[in-house]
Amino acid sequence: MRELSLHILDIVENSVKAGASLIKVDVVAENGMITVTIDDDGRGMSEEFLRTVTDPFTTTRTTRKVGMGLPLFKMAAETAGGKFDIQSTEGKGTRVTASFETDNIDRAPLGDLVSTIVSELGDDAPDFVWTYRVDGREFVFDTRELRRQLDGVPMDSPEIVLFVRDLLTENFDIVNGGTIL
Repeated sequence: MRELSLHILDIVENSVKAGASLIKVDVVAENGMITVTIDDDGRGMSEEFLRTVTDPFTTTRTTRKVGMGLPLFKMAAETAGGKFDIQSTEGKGTRVTASFETDNIDRAPLGDLVSTIVSELGDDAPDFVWTYRVDGREFVFDTRELRRQLDGVPMDSPEIVLFVRDLLTENFDIVNGGTIL
């Protein structure tokens, strides 16, 4: 995948399919590293499945025999001088963490994180807490708070999606402080 935001979207979709009701995504750029952590309260994985989950021939899909999301995310992190870790407990959830050297020539750009977030809005979607931090500046977007504020207005209605897109864009620009990730 050409952008880290697409890797994030892929892992988030795994969390949704695993029945998560709350997914936390942290994107942190500090001390020369970008660290992405996706933490969910979904079904989790057995220890046996967890041991092989970064093998491209390990998948829960029945329509094909390969699963490339986690192996590609792992490869992207390691190629960019970073690390990859996945922890999971059956019945409790999964945490995926990938780090990337910010200035590594092989690091993919962060990409369109705003569109990734907006694509996950919906009344039937799980709750999300998205944390975006760059050099100590931070913005947190929590869909639980948005739901409370909307008081029954659909989260995926066009005017709400536009509002959220503008809110995220403005705050991410402030957090970036001129840095392009």
